[in-house]
Amino acid sequence: MKLDDDDFSLFGLPPRQAQMRAEIDARWKELQAKVHPDKFATEGAAAQRIAMQWAVRVNEAHQRLRDPLKRAAYLCELRGAPLRLNENTRMPTAFLMEQMAWREALDEAAGAADVQKLDAELAQREDEVLADVQLLLDEQQRTEAAAEQVRALMFIAKFRSDIDRRLDALGQ
Repeated sequence: MKLDDDDFSLFGLPPRQAQMRAEIDARWKELQAKVHPDKFATEGAAAQRIAMQWAVRVNEAHQRLRDPLKRAAYLCELRGAPLRLNENTRMPTAFLMEQMAWREALDEAAGAADVQKLDAELAQREDEVLADVQLLLDEQQRTEAAAEQVRALMFIAKFRSDIDRRLDALGQ
């Protein structure tokens, strides 16, 4: 185990999108038990600093691996297709049309029920795109295509945050 291992190697997991959250969490707990700084309290400041670096590294890896969107983005990067969000905003025309329809639906929503219906639609669409990403990464090895879908997922996640804010404003 090295600090510069990729997250999957660090956690002893195959580098795949399909992962079991319970397995990721169990590996995180095992690693934390090994590297927690309190375990090195009697070994001096240098050992504690190293343990702190390890604990931070393990926590960062856990945050990436446990979130399907972050995991997908990380896999794309590992496989040579970083998202480059500031440089590459290209989206398929059909997805751009969906975005416009969602924005319009949110703007026209008369109340909480309409907003919740839109959120349910987006949750379903998010699940569909996540399934596509898993297929592209794990079975088809089409990382560039997966990266495009990950960018779409990021839009959906951000838009669902907008929906949450709207529901909060409506008192839901």
